[in-house]
Amino acid sequence: MRIFLAGATGAVGTPLTQALLASGHEVIALTRRRGAAPPGTVELVGDALDRDGLLAAVRGMAADAVIHQLTALKKAPLRHRDLAATNRLRIEGTANLLAAARALGARRFLTQSNLYGYGYGNLGDHVHTEKDTFGQGGYGRFDQHIAAMRSTEQQAFTADGIDGIALRYGAFYGARGDHLIDMLKQGKLPVLPGGPTSFIHVEDAAAATVAALEHGRDGEAYNIVDDEPAPWRDFFRTTAAHLGAPPPKSLPGWILRPSPLLYAVMTGSYRLSNAKAKAELGWTPSMPTFREGIAAIHV
Repeated sequence: MRIFLAGATGAVGTPLTQALLASGHEVIALTRRRGAAPPGTVELVGDALDRDGLLAAVRGMAADAVIHQLTALKKAPLRHRDLAATNRLRIEGTANLLAAARALGARRFLTQSNLYGYGYGNLGDHVHTEKDTFGQGGYGRFDQHIAAMRSTEQQAFTADGIDGIALRYGAFYGARGDHLIDMLKQGKLPVLPGGPTSFIHVEDAAAATVAALEHGRDGEAYNIVDDEPAPWRDFFRTTAAHLGAPPPKSLPGWILRPSPLLYAVMTGSYRLSNAKAKAELGWTPSMPTFREGIAAIHV
């Protein structure tokens, strides 16, 4: 297939581009800066938030599918305003990329969503499946981020003549240039009490996305997570030991309360099931827990 990929240089987009090419697909990489497209792709310069410019850029081109992997996150968001640009990409950007999909003649559209659409904070011991409520408010200022995820999914699901698929990724790790690795090496990342979070290595996220492109069903969402949710404290301690870094210091959770977004992410509980992705996409994580994933990180 010929794939129009928005976000080809991002945390998931980088390994996804490689996985798509390795699977025999052609990739048109949308980039805002000329010369920034990954090797082996067809570069298209444009901005997903500039509808008219984007439609002008794709004029005369064709693609079988569009994949939306755009965020505006250079590092982990600390404050609500740090997600504002990404929320806009999930709302306006999705609408513009769907318009581009129609202009390209694409019949499939995959969009990036994530585990926090199920809610923020301590979600308890319940293991969330795709049948659970997603995108529902009631979390105060967090509702703006949940609404953005709901928007990108619903736009994809309801697009006329296009098969829409949403990928609800777990907490990413394993990306090149991960600033958390640098912080751990410098002993600047503490551990706090908190419940389990569902993780996913970016290489496995990429493989699952290719599987969804090829086998996903219209109007369906898939949880893309590994097999074992784990607390951030275990993740950081194991990573530090692998890197030969100092053991992270333990701090009480309340110390993050001035940063509500970071507090909710680091001290909450987010358990997701990947059973549907395994059954319908024929995908299983090559790194079934964070321990295998961390072992694969080059020191």
